[in-house]
Amino acid sequence: MTDNRVQKPIHSGYHAHTTAWEIVDGRDLTGQIAIVTGGYSGIGLETTRALARAGATVLVPVRNLEKGMEALKDIPGVEMDTLDFMDPESIDAFAQRFLETNRPLHMLINSAGIMATPLRRDGRGYESQFSTNHLGHFQLTARLWPALQRAEGARVVSVSSRAHRLGGIDFEDPNYERRDYDKWKAYAQSKTANILFALEMDRRGREKGVRAFSVHPGLIPDTSLGRDLSDAEIGPRPVKDEQGRTISNEVNASFKTVEQGAATSVWCAVSPQLDGLGGVYCEDADIAEAVPADSASSGGVRPWAIDSELAKRLWKLSENLTGARFNL
Repeated sequence: MTDNRVQKPIHSGYHAHTTAWEIVDGRDLTGQIAIVTGGYSGIGLETTRALARAGATVLVPVRNLEKGMEALKDIPGVEMDTLDFMDPESIDAFAQRFLETNRPLHMLINSAGIMATPLRRDGRGYESQFSTNHLGHFQLTARLWPALQRAEGARVVSVSSRAHRLGGIDFEDPNYERRDYDKWKAYAQSKTANILFALEMDRRGREKGVRAFSVHPGLIPDTSLGRDLSDAEIGPRPVKDEQGRTISNEVNASFKTVEQGAATSVWCAVSPQLDGLGGVYCEDADIAEAVPADSASSGGVRPWAIDSELAKRLWKLSENLTGARFNL
């Protein structure tokens, strides 16, 4: 069943060109702790910058410590630890090390992801986009649940995509063991999973003070997310000057900068405008509109991504595939 009563814009006053720094302007996050997966590149890095600028302590999981240190060296208040989302033992070990610090976790921003990759599988045989984008973050959130509760007012933000409109979850064959692999359908499935996860996470966590959100960051050409795509698939990019600054965006008016792309994640993580709300899909630093399945619009959220029964079904599937359970 789909409930559209809360899936409506609240007219936040922000817009598609709002930056993450504008979201945190004037906010003091001193004493708050955030984990930002993917926080050393792309919109994850910009999310890290914005939260740290507002005074938060930000822990960034990295696969490569050297790469992480180079990306984060000029940002104060940042910590690093190793994590590989294709390795469930690595996920558990990272979470356990954090739990042993006995610190609360006020913000968990699940921003790491891959897009439209060739067919790859993790060590369990799970398709890599479903494994990395959804199952790994489901497992991480479950393991960190005690720290989220300890915050007495935490938020979990899952970075999804408007690509969810390309299709929902194939519950009979989520890991492409029997059907032909389609890299875009697989990506869409993982992004729909992010939205459904936030919906069910919020339902289960709200009484414990944990609220959850999913976001579409926007179309951001200046990240490494499309590293497996050809130039033809990526299409034209904005024109830049010698310093790398965008000087023309006429090729696609809907393109965003990295600073703009991080805004919705940061808004969901810190904005008091969302107090008392949760389980919603957001875009352009506002709650998105629920749209019909056959909508011609590229924006909004489709019915299969905000269906509470499908969210419960995905939760059970995710528990079975990962072995992770939330101690609710």
